[in-house]
Amino acid sequence: MRQSTITDLMSTVNEQLRLAMARRGISPDALAAACAVDPKTVARWLTGRVPHARHRWTTAELLAAAEDDIWPSPRRPGPSAPHTEPAACFPNRASVPRELWLSLLKNAEQQIDVLVYSGTFFAQTNPHVAAMLSSRARAGVAIRLCFADPADSAVAQRDREEQLDATLAAKIRASLTYYRTLLTEPGCEIRLHNATVYASLFRYDDDLLANPHIWGQPASANPLLHLRRRPGPEPGWFDQYTASFDALWATAQPWDGTTSDKNLKE
Repeated sequence: MRQSTITDLMSTVNEQLRLAMARRGISPDALAAACAVDPKTVARWLTGRVPHARHRWTTAELLAAAEDDIWPSPRRPGPSAPHTEPAACFPNRASVPRELWLSLLKNAEQQIDVLVYSGTFFAQTNPHVAAMLSSRARAGVAIRLCFADPADSAVAQRDREEQLDATLAAKIRASLTYYRTLLTEPGCEIRLHNATVYASLFRYDDDLLANPHIWGQPASANPLLHLRRRPGPEPGWFDQYTASFDALWATAQPWDGTTSDKNLKE
């Protein structure tokens, strides 16, 4: 009887969850923190317990895995749609687990693209972001960072829309100082754009975090979409956003490391 119980328990171990955690380097304690649950709860998930929907969603996002791959559902038979985008959505940027940002950056193997006005939060919530980007570049990852030119008209317009009292340009200059060391790093490029940005974009290989901008509101208060590239005959949301990045990048000017208005305009 005891042997039967052990066999039954072993058969319910969630190997897909364990492997996904191992691939991303996420410990049970880190997963518990991201889901705001006790580590013992995560231990139960690993031994076969199926979490509540909100925890399945958060876990799949953190592990950059499809929920159905971790917890197959018989209620969803048949082949998956080629463009099941977005993979997830968040009510605002602050609700995205910090572990997801770190995991996507650390595990990028080919390409990292960032498009923002100032991107202040990107460095302030992770003081080691420049060092992490440098590490990825040395591993062969192509990195393109595109910030707004603080001396140009698009920034002034955005500042008025958000009623920032002429502080946006200063935020951009402050943000740029975090990345000055990357200018001499092979594989890293930083450019300044003068464009109306309708969504901040953070691309890590085949994952893209798109933060749409709602007029008159800061980007941090707006929803964020996690898009994952899917195969299919027609371009998906991921492809549309990355194509827009490429088009804007082509018009942006290389940043030389200075942050004064005079030098930026020259």
